Amino acid sequence: MESVYDKYEIVIGLEVHTQLLTKSKAYCSDTNEFGAIPNTNIGPVSLGLPGTLPKANKTTIDFAIKLGLALESTITEQMHYDRKNYFYPDLPKGYQITQDRTPICTGGKLLIKNAEGEDKYINITRVHMEEDAGKSIHDQDPYDTLVDLNRAGVPLLEIVSEPELKSSTEAYNYLTEVRKLVRYLDICDGNLEEGSMRCDANISVMLKGAITFGERCEVKNMNSIRNVQRAIDHEFKRQIDVIENGGAISMETRSFDAVSGTTSLMRSKEEAHDYRYFPEPDLQPLTLTTEYIESVNKIMPPLPNALFKKYTTEFSLSDYDALNLTESKDIALFFEEIIKETNNYKAAANWVMGSVKSYLNQNAIEINEFPLSAIKLVEIIKLVDEKLILNSTAEQRLFPALLANPNRTAQQLAEENDWLIKNDLDELEEIVKRILNNHPTEFERLKNGEKKLIGFFLGQTMKASKGAANPKTVTQVINKLI
Repeated sequence: MESVYDKYEIVIGLEVHTQLLTKSKAYCSDTNEFGAIPNTNIGPVSLGLPGTLPKANKTTIDFAIKLGLALESTITEQMHYDRKNYFYPDLPKGYQITQDRTPICTGGKLLIKNAEGEDKYINITRVHMEEDAGKSIHDQDPYDTLVDLNRAGVPLLEIVSEPELKSSTEAYNYLTEVRKLVRYLDICDGNLEEGSMRCDANISVMLKGAITFGERCEVKNMNSIRNVQRAIDHEFKRQIDVIENGGAISMETRSFDAVSGTTSLMRSKEEAHDYRYFPEPDLQPLTLTTEYIESVNKIMPPLPNALFKKYTTEFSLSDYDALNLTESKDIALFFEEIIKETNNYKAAANWVMGSVKSYLNQNAIEINEFPLSAIKLVEIIKLVDEKLILNSTAEQRLFPALLANPNRTAQQLAEENDWLIKNDLDELEEIVKRILNNHPTEFERLKNGEKKLIGFFLGQTMKASKGAANPKTVTQVINKLI
């Protein structure tokens, strides 16, 4: 039965703020570091003291160009900074330095999966540079709001999407891809819980088939990608309920409560700020030459979508494998090191997604702390490919031995522990004869036609040979002896 909600569709645009991994702040030399003692990473410029002058951070500009190139945006070659004026306790200057009419990047697109798992491009409106405000802390003192200005002046890139997201699932996938992209570019750690990546969602509803968007509400204060999804789902139903009950949606800013899963009014349109943008007089306009943009392009790392395409087309890996391998930049780079030395891409993928990731999870470490180099995995893969060792022996015995002895080679450990496959028929025959003699009752039943006992004797032989016997050869020897 169709519900009232099925009459409507949702329209979502996202504004994502990413704190940049620069050593210093956007317009001064104060340290950019999360978690420091409150009000220690500050100085005359970030405090907005009279007579101080800002100076642009070159790394911020480079990071913005990187992101623009990754999104296939147009990089603005002539631009200026602007002042965004408003008064709030955690904004000591009374304004933010940002970009209004000349953002550093315009246009562009990001590939995501829609709710049905199909590819969909979301167009980007703009990416602009700005500085963060400080942080107001409301829950540490029963009477007063505390202010920590460590964050004031930290460089941000704001990524504004077109209103083309059609479900909370698409919004979830979009944010996941943005986070993955900024991590690949090494410009932001993408940590929503710590606030280094923040998202505001502009949400409206309209009747299916309509061509005019409904009035939008902006939702803030969502500290995880899952909470963005929850806020959108709640807001979709709330707006429809208002409309169906004869009301109208007002343009307003709402706050999301993660405990109740609901949104509440922060301020209405009548309370909206008039930011009075004007060009920043204390910073010179920027000119980016084609040569400069190209110099940034030359140091771009491999990007997740390009790697995904390479793995699925050139390497014939499944979408599942490619998605797992590209989920983390460091994992992808480790895999890239392995496939420089082997063209058995499926085996390489299996080792990374299986034994390697399992070890990382069990020890709660990242791939850059993994004790084995990529070449050690290649050594194992080659031993298996050359049929010198069984894959099961490689996983269960050789891999743990290499972890314990990372300075040894796979070949050395396999030889010393007698794990190399035994294909010598005389040697195998002696092992099988001994096992058959040790189990006369089972051997007699086997000779009388109980073929399932071949598996029993095969297992005993593999155990006796420490997993080094070739199962196919062992089966042939058993059949010969009966």
